[in-house]
Amino acid sequence: MTTQLIYAQNKKITAEMELVAKDEGLAPEFVRQMVADGTVVIPANNGRSFHPVGIGQNMRTKTNANLGTSADELSPDEEILKLKAAVEAGADAIMDLSTGGDIPAIRREIIKNAAVPVGTVPMYQTACENMVQEKRLEDISAEDFFSVIEQHGREGVDFITVHCGVTREVIKRVENEGRLLDIVSRGGALLSKWMKYGGQENPLYEQYDRLLEIAREFDMTLSLGDGLRPGCLADATDRAQVQETIILGELAERARKAGVQVMIEGPGHMPLDQIEANIILMKRLTHNTPFYVLGPLVTDIAPGYDHITAAIGGAIAARAGADFLCVVTPAEHLRLPTVDDIRQGVIAARIAAHSADICKGVKGAMDRDNKMARARKTFDWDTQIKTSIYPPHAAEVRASSKPDDDSVCTMCSSLCAYKHGSVA
Repeated sequence: MTTQLIYAQNKKITAEMELVAKDEGLAPEFVRQMVADGTVVIPANNGRSFHPVGIGQNMRTKTNANLGTSADELSPDEEILKLKAAVEAGADAIMDLSTGGDIPAIRREIIKNAAVPVGTVPMYQTACENMVQEKRLEDISAEDFFSVIEQHGREGVDFITVHCGVTREVIKRVENEGRLLDIVSRGGALLSKWMKYGGQENPLYEQYDRLLEIAREFDMTLSLGDGLRPGCLADATDRAQVQETIILGELAERARKAGVQVMIEGPGHMPLDQIEANIILMKRLTHNTPFYVLGPLVTDIAPGYDHITAAIGGAIAARAGADFLCVVTPAEHLRLPTVDDIRQGVIAARIAAHSADICKGVKGAMDRDNKMARARKTFDWDTQIKTSIYPPHAAEVRASSKPDDDSVCTMCSSLCAYKHGSVA
């Protein structure tokens, strides 16, 4: 089997590249060159068939929604409803982060129902399955890690988060730094505990070539996870975070040489004034590898509204060069999200992504806003609703308060500026 990257490096334009080029309004050869350079990835397992997306430079900023069960919430049917809500709201990809119930069965059902790229974190299944067997975390073997990763590839997973940069050296930096919240990544925390108890190096780092072989077999894009991302503002941009990113940049280069598509994950929680410099630094350290960020959340005190704090940070991050925004829902830090939480999170992330795309000059981004402006000037409500970020909600709000004059709305009624302020 070969990969999108190997095809691109050999000057072959694939059907997936053609579709991405059409969606983005770019020349297929231009897309091929960016894939070959590693500045764009097309996550598409060679065992699946769906409409792919491109993530990276010169592409529209993409969004990902996280789904998945927990030990306390075990409804596979609910996760399928979340999947459908995420895609209907415009998510470009989804990740199954299930940690409860029959994890492989849930994943297979999600893949079957998903018409978008599907990502996973294999470490979760590895830890959960072994704990069910009453194994201690430290009794998990390196073979267990790789066996689950291969299972995900074989079942059709398009991209996986793997915390390869959580090394013993980097863990020492966390300990010496004196973080307020230590390690907040589940994968990073589990791996660091496994390494500490066993006195061993991270197998995903130590046996990285083995990981590359598995990823290449299925054309499964590696999303090199930020296991040491900051979980609060106080821990942002510390030595451990930066050191991990340096390692991930080196691993990304090795992946590309092996013909494996790769992107890199970033923070996290971060003050507003650090975001732009942080993204520029991370892109520089990783040679413009596609960058996937969680937020960043710009304050720690907004539980219940973290889709807003993430959208603020996400807009700044994407403007500075981030390529892929992870959806944060209103339920973040409080509970497993509901279907509506997923919908609200996706819409907030898409607003952030589109706002950044206007500033980045992404083809067609500003055209949509101009279309909205013209529709408002001419009282074309159908076009206004269709052009909105989420038409069903715009239509519902419009219908909930009807004016006497259908051409206007109940905000200004007969005093509508568009009726009285024309200079034409």
